[in-house]
Amino acid sequence: MTISTDDIYQLLDLSPREVLVYKALLSCGASSIRTIADKAGINRGTTYETLKQLQAKGIATYLPKGKRRFFAPREPEYLLHLAEERRANMDRALDHLKQNLIPELKHLQPAFCSANVQFFEGDDGIAQVLRDILNTVSDSNESSYSVFSSKPIRKHLYRPFPNFTNQRIQRGINVQVIAIGDGGEDALLSERKWIKTEGKVDAAYIAIYPPKCAIISLAAENYPTAVVIDSAEVAAAQKVIFATLWGLL
Repeated sequence: MTISTDDIYQLLDLSPREVLVYKALLSCGASSIRTIADKAGINRGTTYETLKQLQAKGIATYLPKGKRRFFAPREPEYLLHLAEERRANMDRALDHLKQNLIPELKHLQPAFCSANVQFFEGDDGIAQVLRDILNTVSDSNESSYSVFSSKPIRKHLYRPFPNFTNQRIQRGINVQVIAIGDGGEDALLSERKWIKTEGKVDAAYIAIYPPKCAIISLAAENYPTAVVIDSAEVAAAQKVIFATLWGLL
């Protein structure tokens, strides 16, 4: 995903007005509020408030010259310092989330509740489910998952996430697939077995990736819908069923 200049400023917690005033500062050098306001094209009151915000963030400095107030910009390289500081803070926040906050919040949940079942629909919803499979398996100790997949759903499944298989391979994730009906493409880090069928087969895809199971199907006019069940017990039972059938094929 590409990132724009505006996105970078936003990530650095700099508003469009702060960026405008900072650029005016860089152009003018150490200057009075009036000069900076004229360069930025905004009134002096707003310029002064924005300069105070930039000063608080370390991007502008105050230079008293007699009774007049002069402000000067920090070098653009200072933005790198801001970015590194925010990245360090984010790394600490991620560690705290994983080690403390997430376990604490999960402890508040009952063993099973409505939040354990999520519903998704449309291409965007299916993309979320596929992304959840990759993320959940990547964070697990097994780095593998199992799938039941019928022929009619295959051409619709990865439509919203065409590079799913490439990402799976890049993450080193293995998959075992029991295909209902013929077809299905070979790929790295995958094994496939088939169940032969006669007549029409409904579109269905069931992914077992403990502690979750995802069920994807097609509604009218091939509109995709999905249900994700977050339950270690349900996933374990489905895993036993899959492993037993896999051994028989």
